[in-house]
Amino acid sequence: MSSSLARLIALYLPQFHPIPENDAWWGTGFTEWTNTAKATPLFRGHYQPHVPADLGFYDLRCPESRTAQADLARQYGVEAFCYYHYWFAGRRIIERPFNDVLASGEPDFPFCLCWANQTWSGIWHGNPRKVLIEQTYPGLDDHRRHFEYLLTAFRDPRYVRVDGKPLLAVYQPLDIPDVARVMAFWRDLATQAGLPGLHLVGMRSHQTDWNPEADGFDAMCTEGLPAPRPWVSMRTPLKWAQRKLAERQGRPTVYQYGEVMANLVPPQRPGVVSYPTVIPNWDNTPRSGARGIVLHGSTPELFRAHVRQALDARREVPPERNLIFIKSWNEWAEGNHLEPDLRFGRQYLEVLREECASR
Repeated sequence: MSSSLARLIALYLPQFHPIPENDAWWGTGFTEWTNTAKATPLFRGHYQPHVPADLGFYDLRCPESRTAQADLARQYGVEAFCYYHYWFAGRRIIERPFNDVLASGEPDFPFCLCWANQTWSGIWHGNPRKVLIEQTYPGLDDHRRHFEYLLTAFRDPRYVRVDGKPLLAVYQPLDIPDVARVMAFWRDLATQAGLPGLHLVGMRSHQTDWNPEADGFDAMCTEGLPAPRPWVSMRTPLKWAQRKLAERQGRPTVYQYGEVMANLVPPQRPGVVSYPTVIPNWDNTPRSGARGIVLHGSTPELFRAHVRQALDARREVPPERNLIFIKSWNEWAEGNHLEPDLRFGRQYLEVLREECASR
């Protein structure tokens, strides 16, 4: 566990290496860097493109890149990476980086998994009706096979645990038919496999009154879904007509980071375990152009206030359960990364280390 008073878990995107599917859909050699590098400013003062600094335009097939990421995260108090994990009725995709981490034992850095259980479409590329891979749920036999795949990861000594139980996050929990039954099924399988249980976290950003225990989860994470975003659904409601007008004018929908960050950590609710998520920045225009949403004007000092809000929300929690998620370590095409860029360097990482060490 990190020496920080908070357990900082950074969501981690593995789409930084070519795969045949992306070659077919978007062109040979496509990775997350493709959209990141070709981004351009869409309004006055728009910060694009984001160019990586210390780690460069890495390829996650290279163990040296994965080690450098882990070394950097550890240096600044991040306890673990939460790898996005994809399971489409037995089909896996962009799985190589994590499989290599699991098989090699390197880097020696904690990790957990988030099942990103959503259909892949062309929505961010202007073609939302184009289904690339459909997320389906064939039944308990498929859930059993999925658990058997996950079990190898759960047994790894690096795997993140809460009260001794492996932590598994689910991106869209209520999309799973009869989800409480499925979670109970997985808990039974975990016990049969000799594990002390599972710590299941459902990610729900827009439904802040959700009761995770009622659907078989131990906790919720207060950010994670692609839409609607918490800054959209709270004090600054997004008007569809205004957004369409901005699109016609070639501009994305823009919110000021300093104005909406107070909404990014919902209040804690009695009897509900709710892990905050801190968001250093957000700008998905590299993927979606004028259809994108931008949190404009993020700075390390504004992020500091956001981190303090998350830390305060969990102040009275025992260290073992003082989890804070970070979205994200490396979602560059969403402008959403802790990894250093040429503008800010390591300043966001320095804020995390300073704030978490001072508590």
